[in-house]
Amino acid sequence: MTVIVPRPDAAIDPDRLVAWYESARRDLPWRRPGVSPWQILVSEIMLQQTPVARVQAVFSDWVRRWPTPSATAAATVADVLRAWGKLGYPRRAKRLHECATVIATEHDDVVPDDVDTLQSLPGIGAYTARAIACFAYGHRVPVVDTNVRRVLARAVRGQADPVPSARDLVDVERLLPKDERASWVSVALMELGATVCTARSPRCGLCPMPNCKWHDAGHPPSPRTAKRAQGYAGTDRQVRGRLLDVLRRSDFPVAKEELDVAWLTDTDQRDRALASLLADGLVEQTTDGRYALSGELTAAE
Repeated sequence: MTVIVPRPDAAIDPDRLVAWYESARRDLPWRRPGVSPWQILVSEIMLQQTPVARVQAVFSDWVRRWPTPSATAAATVADVLRAWGKLGYPRRAKRLHECATVIATEHDDVVPDDVDTLQSLPGIGAYTARAIACFAYGHRVPVVDTNVRRVLARAVRGQADPVPSARDLVDVERLLPKDERASWVSVALMELGATVCTARSPRCGLCPMPNCKWHDAGHPPSPRTAKRAQGYAGTDRQVRGRLLDVLRRSDFPVAKEELDVAWLTDTDQRDRALASLLADGLVEQTTDGRYALSGELTAAE
């Protein structure tokens, strides 16, 4: 029996999708005219595992303060950790600082435009490299995040929820026109998944996809049981955040006792969190046993 695999490009009309995007897209600061490749790189790092609403204000302040890789590299790690604020996963801030340093010193302050070179930079993985090449330089590169994967699963495969697969990149690449519209289709697919083809309560009446297999099949439910999202309260991540908050508020190294009061619930967990911050290079210890954000002691000398 011959199995016919549907062509992914049969599910969309690129011109229709791009026209929808131009009229319906959100006004996000990293999409505005004049935004540089470096600033798009910054936005992609900030958006990793972090909602758009939390990123916008931090992003705008950040690029106003440090508009180029060299400006970012000239800051201390303590500076960038303070500016990172409540975005979470603060190792991203440290890696962004390292990335800025490499671009400033090895690439003449210019963000590379090819995926392989981008992936060689600190903190830049496969997805982020493709996103920068596509969104900053307009290259015809498939970009697959959770939103794109969900659109692909529904429109092309008729599935309620995506099952991540190596085939995703191939199918998205086949969706892209072989001209300058390709990067616009990429960002439009992402916007569609983020604002219309959402995980919960998709707004199919607003969808510009003419032949969505999931819609045509009557929206069959997912056969899989939805996973409960991991909570934040009480986790090591929360404890690390509390400790970093204490250090961000101080311009001088603080005693261990000042950190201790930030988390009284579980002293073993608190000490484990502090040890992990030291191991990650986010916090450093003075010779007399006090603690400071990384780079702060050097800057003070």
